Amino acid sequence: MLILITYDVSTETPAGRRRLRRVAKVCLNYGQRVQKSVFECLVDQAAFEILERALLDEIDEKEDNLRLYRLHEPLEKNVIEYGKFQAVDFDGPLVV
Repeated sequence: MLILITYDVSTETPAGRRRLRRVAKVCLNYGQRVQKSVFECLVDQAAFEILERALLDEIDEKEDNLRLYRLHEPLEKNVIEYGKFQAVDFDGPLVV
């Protein structure tokens, strides 16, 4: 399944800035950054649960915001892109 992760981490303190870096690192382990605090990840149900737990372990729920969206198939109808960013085709060849 393709999921979209968005987050807003309070960076007013050094601890907040560390949380921000750790949240981004967790997301990078599972997918690609499409905007500064937005990631697309292609995962199965087991990986989704591990990813969700890892993100919840990093954020401070009193100060931060985390949202996870499941994007339903067919993606061609549910994901529309504009602009210069070109997403990675997870089903395409690794080397072009």
